[in-house]
Amino acid sequence: MNRISTTPGLYPLPDDAKETLSDLKGHQKHDLVSGDEGPEIEAAYDDVREELVGLQRDAGLDRVVEGQGRWDDMLAHPLTVHENVETGGIVRYYDNNNFYRDPIVEGELTFSGDLAADLEAASELTNDLQAVVPGPYSLSELATDEHYGDDEQFLAAVAEFLAGEVEAFPDVETVFVLEPSLVTDPPAEGEDERASDAIDTVAQAADADVVAHTYWGALEEKVHAHLLDAGVDAIGYDFVTNHEDNLYNVTEYGTKDSVALGVVDGQNTLVESPETIRERVDWFRESVPEAIEFDDAYVTANTGLFYLPVNRFEQKLQALADATREVTA
Repeated sequence: MNRISTTPGLYPLPDDAKETLSDLKGHQKHDLVSGDEGPEIEAAYDDVREELVGLQRDAGLDRVVEGQGRWDDMLAHPLTVHENVETGGIVRYYDNNNFYRDPIVEGELTFSGDLAADLEAASELTNDLQAVVPGPYSLSELATDEHYGDDEQFLAAVAEFLAGEVEAFPDVETVFVLEPSLVTDPPAEGEDERASDAIDTVAQAADADVVAHTYWGALEEKVHAHLLDAGVDAIGYDFVTNHEDNLYNVTEYGTKDSVALGVVDGQNTLVESPETIRERVDWFRESVPEAIEFDDAYVTANTGLFYLPVNRFEQKLQALADATREVTA
């Protein structure tokens, strides 16, 4: 089992960048509403990207993400910057204490290229690039549809939109598709199969290994079973929030040939040691029947790391990299 250190992205802004961007956005509020960040803000985000990629390279992570510094609205970002989406009022996602804007889809979800542009810039900084995208089910759940008319059509449209964005990506090693809503707001009977089909649509557009990463708990059994039908290379499990039910899903129903193990807490300031991370991965390997073999295990944080203080975030990156260095079994 080849252990690959990585993260689901969604990083905190470096401390110096927070103040700079706050000042710039205050002066360019009108441009931001119209979707034009302006050259000064773009340059500031370029600096953020370079710093975040540099941190991962210095730490020695096997996969390097762009960092998602521009994603003010977290997983909703690809919609909140779209020309046919109105960014509505402030809402709260996933019952946490952070607030974001509500993306209201008012027209066709045409190709944007926003994610690809960020990845193109990041590809000049590393050869081990990993893309991060919101999953179609989660993105549809976070948005308000005022164009497509029903949930089934809207989910399919979001999946096709994301597939088009993924097709435009530069060469990447891996694509992490983040699907926390599969856990927190599980799809109902019938919808669970459509959610799997939507993820498959996105995965088929990628010219790289695809990980459907779930977190904030464990998947319901039927949802997990349908997700296994999607054409992804690995499924991610949150072993911080709920290790017992996630282990049950894997041992009872199996999983893909590769797996992503969320063994570092992306929202707790306690920094896990490399030894603790190795022990958690070893526990998983020893708890799963020997007959189940894995090609790769992505050793990762369970969630994005945005809510951590910058120093703790940096320490967790280093711990992840150190935990997998020269460990292959």
